[in-house]
Amino acid sequence: MQQLPHELYTAKQTGQLDKTVIEKHQIPGAALMARAGAAALELINKRWPQAEHLAIVCGSGNNGGDGYELGAQARQQEIDVAIFEIGKATSMSDETRNARAKAENSGVVFHTGIGALTSADVIVDCLFGTGLNRDVEGDYATAIEVINHHASSIPVLSLDIPSGISADTGRALGCAVHANTTLSFLGLNRGLFTGQAPDHTGEILFDSLAAPVEATHQLPASAYRLDIEQLKPLLAPRPRTAHKGMNGHLLVLGGDAGMPGAVRVAGEAAARVGAGLVSLGTHPAHAGWMSITRPELMSHAIDTADDLNMLCQRANALTVGPGLGQREWGQMLLESAIDTHLPMVVDADGLNLLSQMQTDYDNWILTPHPGEAGRLLDTTTAEIEQDRFAAVRALQQRYGGVVVLKGAGTLIDDGNDPIKVSNYGNPGMSSGGMGDVLAGVIGSLLAQGLSMKNAACVGVAVHGLAADKAVEHDGERGLLALDLMPHLRRLVNLIY
Repeated sequence: MQQLPHELYTAKQTGQLDKTVIEKHQIPGAALMARAGAAALELINKRWPQAEHLAIVCGSGNNGGDGYELGAQARQQEIDVAIFEIGKATSMSDETRNARAKAENSGVVFHTGIGALTSADVIVDCLFGTGLNRDVEGDYATAIEVINHHASSIPVLSLDIPSGISADTGRALGCAVHANTTLSFLGLNRGLFTGQAPDHTGEILFDSLAAPVEATHQLPASAYRLDIEQLKPLLAPRPRTAHKGMNGHLLVLGGDAGMPGAVRVAGEAAARVGAGLVSLGTHPAHAGWMSITRPELMSHAIDTADDLNMLCQRANALTVGPGLGQREWGQMLLESAIDTHLPMVVDADGLNLLSQMQTDYDNWILTPHPGEAGRLLDTTTAEIEQDRFAAVRALQQRYGGVVVLKGAGTLIDDGNDPIKVSNYGNPGMSSGGMGDVLAGVIGSLLAQGLSMKNAACVGVAVHGLAADKAVEHDGERGLLALDLMPHLRRLVNLIY
């Protein structure tokens, strides 16, 4: 298998790519099917070398054609193959029909429908390719249900994309296959990495089918995957003469009465990724003792807008929102922060307050989770999750700046470049304080002089990868926000 590309495409674009390879570069569709079958068989031999019985579930489209090719080639290696056919043969393309004949001539056992799927060493899902754009129903839904029923005991390999997942949005269209591994061909679809897709794809692998490189270079990507390796130049070693004044001063604003934890967590995260100075502007009720557990953080009581303005004169950037609350005090902090015109991160209750203000600003990074995004766009969380790409673009167009739509497959949009997609992170991050860590990390990078887009991209990648490192030995359950701190420090120093 090849390294995952950074370029991500819509279903329409991968259809164009397939057409370009066939027509312009004169590689027949049948040859691409044969290569897809060979790549799938190679993966099976490596991943499940003891597999002697394959169950391949084929639809009537070209994705099914890849399955027929796999079946024919597996029979040449004397692997037992049963193909379960769903759909109408009359709708097959010539290439798929020929691949089916090839499988039949090789001695594959055919079944109509899914009822006879009782035992196999590997199940291969070839029901739908990337063109699915409607909810799965009827025999197809039944087939997916049967595949998922066996998935707890038999590994499932999906070719191109787990059947039932939208290639454009990552949404499950009624129901979708739960695969252990997904092998994608020619070009990666953007929906593989966000929405509900991460619950269905398992490990994502890629094979270009030996398509000419220029075919993909001629196709502008719809989105790009974040890669920490590409971001490393933004974390270059500091000069030996560096001092704290060169490394930025972040002011974190939040922590209404009774909510001191979030601002404290954000402040420590900011310090751990390298801000020269970190100040906390917080409620007078607890400002006096905030620094006891982390004395490197400078804690200041804010009672009035004048208190805040004095602090902002010494800051290079702001993070506004952790534990801010939605009372008059929090409203005052947010409005006064916007008036400073400093670059800032707005998170948590800062976003909830912002949803009532309808203010746009080009010098901020907004970091909503889907619920906050729904409030910002005056819609529901469910609507946001229907199409996260459309949601992050709508947020950026309404509010300006850079928007980080958090969740499985975090999205970053600055309104100019293609949307960035992060596939770092894990379910252990679904605990209190993780968003505060991210807000502190991005704010710290802003204070250190990174552009808004670069601060968002580096911050999201480092935050997610730190969580991945933190669960390697102890697992995902029970992961706490402060568990990320040593990994954040190592990552920004490029020690991993």
